[in-house]
Amino acid sequence: MAEKFTKSMARNIYYGGSFFFLLLLLGLSVDTVRQLPKREHREALTEHVIAGKGLWETNNCIGCHSLMGEGAYYAPELANVFDRRGAGNEAAFKSYLRGWVNAQPLAIPERRKMPQFNLTDAEIDDLADFLIWTSRIDDNNWPPNIEG
Repeated sequence: MAEKFTKSMARNIYYGGSFFFLLLLLGLSVDTVRQLPKREHREALTEHVIAGKGLWETNNCIGCHSLMGEGAYYAPELANVFDRRGAGNEAAFKSYLRGWVNAQPLAIPERRKMPQFNLTDAEIDDLADFLIWTSRIDDNNWPPNIEG
């Protein structure tokens, strides 16, 4: 190796490193695209799930809640709320969610308040279908604890 570091050596390291990391990025991107069909369940999308996603966005639920780690951390993570509160029973979960959403805001002092969105039972059921759908996505066991 030369005794001093030349511009030519620095340029070769820069271009070689850039090329290596570009190839690494492309390889990881291709791997991710190949893995997605195994991890998601697009075939389970229904009109109700899509309507629930629309309600999620329209009411800016992600402004307070997180979903699979994305969003705000003011309120609980909802990617596993079906597992926590529905115990695998969709009808029980929809009933629970209707009661919870209609009871908001709770009159508990010094507790964070969820606004009343005045959703219909059908809209809450659509939102429940969306949350059930998200709970079935393989998200590498996120969140790390059951209570989100």
